[in-house]
Amino acid sequence: MKIGIVCYPTFGGSGVMATELGLALADKGHEIHFITYQQPVRLNVFRPNIYYHEVMVPKYPLFDFPPYETALASTLVNVINNNDLDVLHVHYAIPHASSAYFARQMLRKQGKDIPFITTLHGTDITLVGKDSTYGCVVTFSINESDAITAVSENLRAETFKSFAIEKEIHVIPNFVDANRFHLTNKEHFKKMLAPNGERILAHVSNFRKVKRVEDVLAVFQKVREKMPSKLLMIGDGPERQTAEDLCRRLDICNDIRFLGKQDQMEEILNIADLFLLPSQYESFGLAALEAMACGVPVISSNAGGLPEINIQGKTGFLAEVGDVDTMAADAMTILGSDESLQQFKENALAHAADFSIDKIVPLYESLYEEVAHKKYQTL
Repeated sequence: MKIGIVCYPTFGGSGVMATELGLALADKGHEIHFITYQQPVRLNVFRPNIYYHEVMVPKYPLFDFPPYETALASTLVNVINNNDLDVLHVHYAIPHASSAYFARQMLRKQGKDIPFITTLHGTDITLVGKDSTYGCVVTFSINESDAITAVSENLRAETFKSFAIEKEIHVIPNFVDANRFHLTNKEHFKKMLAPNGERILAHVSNFRKVKRVEDVLAVFQKVREKMPSKLLMIGDGPERQTAEDLCRRLDICNDIRFLGKQDQMEEILNIADLFLLPSQYESFGLAALEAMACGVPVISSNAGGLPEINIQGKTGFLAEVGDVDTMAADAMTILGSDESLQQFKENALAHAADFSIDKIVPLYESLYEEVAHKKYQTL
């Protein structure tokens, strides 16, 4: 099939999943067209059946804000006309679903039709979509989609709760590429960071308030008081400076490394003993899943879709949002002995296999075929 994928090209979960999905589909012989305003960060390999189309937004003095949604819709029309795509798969409700609807209406005037699938990832529903400025557009564009998917049961429920959705929402969870994220021996790297056998904790995020990075430091401080430990803070965002200021006030900076944004996450995760994700909300928790695929147990909040991937007492532990005392105590339960840590690592690795890309991609393929078949039936 010829599939157009519309996504944000950044380090966020929706863009990462969209790119990984496109790469996997290309490996299976599909022709993939990425359509966005810059090359996706994980689109760093060449495939003869992968194409990238940049959305150009002209700057005119008349516009205080460049009309990206209009430029995207026009680009979609051109890409579909020039490449005869079978289906569009848009990730994140706005502006991608609304632009896909706009493009489809323009194409219908030309006697063409293009079905589109909308995948909901989280903040497009829980944050942006609930803003009264955008709510009606989100509802309309979701309902106009030929099929709708959500990355977790929790997000599906949140969508039905918050919007008047008239169609079924298919739950297709996020996935992990086991060819990339898997357990490998990086003991030589680990000894560079923890030369005296210290436990290594890690956190990965976009450092926004919803990630509660101050809780990460609070948990680490409590663990560090009981056992020699190091902390890796991976990513960047508006709360990074706050976190750096706090680590200085707590006098724990010598045992913390702020690594910024990193492409080779699998290398870093393979030296970690424990992953911390105390978020206010996660629609799924992709960072935690990637850690588990590298054999790293998880301490997380019980918010959103996290209980769907982090199994209490098996792959790690869950706690109420903000309960850093429980999180620290649970962390020490895991890290307290080599035997306990090894068991949790094995459990995390085994559970992550349930979310293998090989199991998830066929679900999307079936959905593509379903919506494309419906299109041809109506022509």
